[in-house]
Amino acid sequence: MTTTPVKDGRDSEMREHALAQHARYRGKVQMMPKCPITRQEDLSIWYTPGVAEPSRSIASDRDQVYRYTNKSNSVAIVSDGSRVLGLGDIGPEAALPVMEGKALLFKHLGGVDAIPICIRAQTVDEIVSTVKALEPSFGGINLEDIAQPKCFDVLDRLREELTVPVWHDDQQGTAVVVLAALINALKLVGKKISEIRIAMIGMGAANVATYRLLKASGIKPACVVACDTGGVLGRHRRDIEERSNEFRDKWLICKETNAERLMGGIDAALEGADVCIAFSAPNPKTIKPEWVSHMNAKAIVFACANPVPEIWPQAALDAGAYIAATGRGDLPNQVNNALAFPGVFRGVLDVRASTITDDIAIAAATALADCTGAFGSIRPDSLLPPLSEWRVAPKIAEATAAKAQLLGLARLTSVNLNIYEGAVQRISAAQHLASGIDYDSLDPNCSEADHAAD
Repeated sequence: MTTTPVKDGRDSEMREHALAQHARYRGKVQMMPKCPITRQEDLSIWYTPGVAEPSRSIASDRDQVYRYTNKSNSVAIVSDGSRVLGLGDIGPEAALPVMEGKALLFKHLGGVDAIPICIRAQTVDEIVSTVKALEPSFGGINLEDIAQPKCFDVLDRLREELTVPVWHDDQQGTAVVVLAALINALKLVGKKISEIRIAMIGMGAANVATYRLLKASGIKPACVVACDTGGVLGRHRRDIEERSNEFRDKWLICKETNAERLMGGIDAALEGADVCIAFSAPNPKTIKPEWVSHMNAKAIVFACANPVPEIWPQAALDAGAYIAATGRGDLPNQVNNALAFPGVFRGVLDVRASTITDDIAIAAATALADCTGAFGSIRPDSLLPPLSEWRVAPKIAEATAAKAQLLGLARLTSVNLNIYEGAVQRISAAQHLASGIDYDSLDPNCSEADHAAD
């Protein structure tokens, strides 16, 4: 396998093109009618006086909101802008392009209507209160780009207090895709998940959630060595213990992992490891090639920092890794949340699940891993399907819906529900709609002269 590091010039060209295109279309999502409007009388049905009838019905039975509105296919994408991509705390306005992009993927890949909602809220209580106030309008909540440690408390509280599924994609979405990629990578190297030694580099939202899901999937915590900016995690980390009320998950990892009581930094964590899972500093010098060379034979390296990985894939391969993956779409082996969340939400919305548990997440990961072999072949440079493979989301939807029903978490339990075919129809309709848009006439006010005035 050959991969070439992306040059600064190419990245510069991409940045300029992205700015131009976002300016041209003033973003990338819009609201459109889904009902026919061909005459004046239609407006009397869809608005007053006709609209009063579904309102009366819902007032007498709130569950009727799923029958008479779009709640069953609506997701709120909520962010406070406190940790956006690799850009940090850039605020809710600057987070909006990312949330619009998320909404685009929800619709294009999952047929889900998602609304970007960037909020000016700072504390856990403020975020939780705001999202709870939004719940009546949405069938699900997708939390996005919220800094740790508050992201953990926000997710835990909302999952407990809301009656619709709540998902933090930086946590659960990342964990699902990493687990799926690891399942297929272990098939290629002939190792079992219960026997491998894992180095986890960077212990923010992504890797904390990944650790939890991997533990539920059969890894031995004692065989994990985690590392953050302060070094290897373990019971010796008094800095974390002193803030254990704030960093509960991280202190638990300190107590459960690192059976050998290693100390040091990333080099110590990677020594003798079978797998490296990195969500750390976006710098290709974060992980040095000589540290990779000290990993076990047929080593697996997931360097997933965005927008730049902790080590370039070719450097990892040259250092002895058998498999190298990143979060970038312009390199082989992309480990990207977008492979998971559209299908997960499609499935839980279609059975009106009340929550998304780790068991549902594992079902999604297993389905995603299976898609690679079903729609192609598993190779060292192709662990997961590409984002262009539209059949992935329906397969994940089918798996998550079935698991939610099995666990008794679904409001719709009929065995006659054809989740796969329903998902295919919704996704096909969304993609057909996008392919038929006359982009030059989307907004007559967005002329070249208008852009020049900006």
